[in-house]
Amino acid sequence: MPARIQPATESAGIADQLQRAFYGSAWHGPAAMEILEDVDAITAAAKPIENVHSIWELLLHVAVWDGAALTRLAGSKCQPTGDANFPRVTRPTEAAWRKAVSDAKRTHDKLVRTVSGLSDERLRDRVPGKRYNFYHMLHGITQHEVYHAGQMAILKKAVMR
Repeated sequence: MPARIQPATESAGIADQLQRAFYGSAWHGPAAMEILEDVDAITAAAKPIENVHSIWELLLHVAVWDGAALTRLAGSKCQPTGDANFPRVTRPTEAAWRKAVSDAKRTHDKLVRTVSGLSDERLRDRVPGKRYNFYHMLHGITQHEVYHAGQMAILKKAVMR
C-alpha cells in the first residue's frame, strides 16, 4: 500500500476518517459497509442475542447520528432519544433493507461532504447546546461508527454461523 498523503486541512482529515470508518480502507479492519455487503433483510433484522439491537437497528442508529451531526453543524440543537435514537424496524423486507442502506449512505455522504468543506476554525466552534466543539463531536461520530460496525460484525457472525 502506498504511503498516504497528509490531508491539507484538519477538516479534510476528519472527513477522510469518517469515509474510511463507513466505507472501508480503515486501519482497524472492515468498515460498516464492507460488513454489510452480503447481509440480507433476514440477517439484518435478526436478534441472535437477547436484548441487543439488530444489525438493521444499528445501521439506522448510525444514520441518526450522522444526521444529528449535520443538524448541529447547521446551527441547531439536536439530541435524539428513544425511538428517534434507535428507530424501530417496522417492515423487514428486502426492499426496506436496501432503502435503509441507501438512506444511511446518502446521509453519511452528505456529512462527509459537509465536513470536508469546513474551515479548521469552524472545528473549534462549540456545538449548539453542548460543552464541546465540532472537532470533538466529529471525532466522536467516527469512533461511534467504528464501534457499531464492530457490533454489526459480531451479530453477522452470530446469525450466519
